Amino acid sequence: MREHDLDAVLALNNAAGRSILALDASQLRYFYEHAEYFRVAEIDGHLAGFLIALREGGNYESPNYRWFAEHYPQFVYIDRIVIANTYRRHGLGRIFYCDVHSYAEVRVPLLTCEVFLEPRDDVVLLFHGTYGYQEVGQQRMGEHGPKVSLLARDLPSYAYVRDTWLEHGGLPDLPWLAERERPFLHDSTPRRLAGERRP
Repeated sequence: MREHDLDAVLALNNAAGRSILALDASQLRYFYEHAEYFRVAEIDGHLAGFLIALREGGNYESPNYRWFAEHYPQFVYIDRIVIANTYRRHGLGRIFYCDVHSYAEVRVPLLTCEVFLEPRDDVVLLFHGTYGYQEVGQQRMGEHGPKVSLLARDLPSYAYVRDTWLEHGGLPDLPWLAERERPFLHDSTPRRLAGERRP
């Protein structure tokens, strides 16, 4: 994700329909500055889709993120994935999910997300089921908001990575294991390095 992509990402997000909550520019800027995982897909120079995911320990006020924070000490939370209509059925959703899985399994024991149950979309539920996600709860987003299914996928490789690297100095210094480079936050806190344990 690059800063000059922000306008295109915002437009794509807000054209996605009822299944994706709308964003304003400041909300998207929050993701740009704080999301540990924020990747875009390009096809022939055009933005084809994006996925945003966050680690535990953030101050993100999403009720679904907060639910996972209250129930699990470590996780990567998929906040949203959007594929442009023109590029659907190209397998981009599967590519994104494989990529975020690869990112998460060397950092946390759990990958989480939610899917809307109102309106219910059996194709989306089936998609997540085929990737090993299990329902761990349900809730309504606000007093009158839609009901969601809260999903989690165990990442069994994490225990090996934790015991071999994370507890012994961190992940190897390899490009594919590097953390996303994010702008410094307003309080001048530097970004977390790959494998660095949180206080």
